[in-house]
Formats: sequence, structure tokens, C-alpha cells
Amino acid sequence: MAHVYLTRHGQTVWNVENKICGATDVALTELGREQARELGKKILEEKLEIDEILYSPLIRARDTALEVSKITGIAASAEVRLTEQNFGKYEATARNGAEFQEMKKSFVNHFGSGETMLHLAQRIYNLLDDIKAKSDDKTYMLVAHNGIARVVHSYFHDMTNEEYAAFGIRNCEIREYFF
Repeated sequence: MAHVYLTRHGQTVWNVENKICGATDVALTELGREQARELGKKILEEKLEIDEILYSPLIRARDTALEVSKITGIAASAEVRLTEQNFGKYEATARNGAEFQEMKKSFVNHFGSGETMLHLAQRIYNLLDDIKAKSDDKTYMLVAHNGIARVVHSYFHDMTNEEYAAFGIRNCEIREYFF
């Protein structure tokens, strides 16, 4: 059965500071780099059969993917559709801010100058449809962001608006999804 793995990038400075990264390019911390190396080791230890890594071009995901690639030998390439959602006026603000938490439940909100959840879902669903339709039978690992993880999860599982808004994964947590 065709499947895909998903992981979130390693820890960033803004993760530590409880800030929304969104489409802002924020680097990994040293712990984030170590999390990426540990993920690479876990993939080898668990003998996960991954043919290719596709990663968000944002530096935090790119550096995570390249650390994993270096350890595992799995080819890695950038996939622009995995770029995190642009949260507009909320970027660099508190992740748990009450206004932002409420706005995340509105799927057509541009967050001022950002991207709507619906637009984000369209590009991620299109990517997943493309992966599913490929005839190369490859297994991909997507290295992306928490917002992307939320959309990927919703592609495979029904969720309420509240569940969607609250969903998240830890840095370098790996999930497996079956088409």
C-alpha cells in the first residue's frame, strides 16, 4: 500500500521563544540540528524504507532534511509547495495568542497579508494527489512545518475545525500516512 512519511523540522530559535515562524526564514538551534541527526539515526535503526526526501525550501526544514539525508544517504530535494503558511500580521507574534488561536479557525482569513488555510490546503492536497498518482512507487518523506502537518493530517483523517486548529506535531516527530 502506498504511503508517505511526514516530519516537522527541528527546533528553531522562534520555537524556543514561542513565536509564530510561518513563512519567515528562521534557523535551527543546535538542539534542532541534533534532533535532525537523531531522526536520521531513527530512520536507519527502524529500517524505514524511504526513497526520497521532499522538503520545504525554508532554511529550518531544508537543514533538517539535509542532516537526515547525510546520515541516511536518502536523496533530498526542495518542494516549494511544502513552504509553511504565511501567517501575515501574526508572524513573529506569540503562538498561543488568543486572537491568533481564534483566527486559525477561520479558513478564509488572510491574516492581513498572508495566505488562507484554504489556499494552503489546496497546494498541499495537490502535492499529495501528485504523490499518490505517481507511477514510480516511491515512498517519500516530507520535511515541513506544523501548519503543513495539520493539512496533511486532514487529508488522511476527518477533523472538526477545533481539532484542525489544535493539531500539531513535535519537532522531528515522524508520522506515517497511507493512501
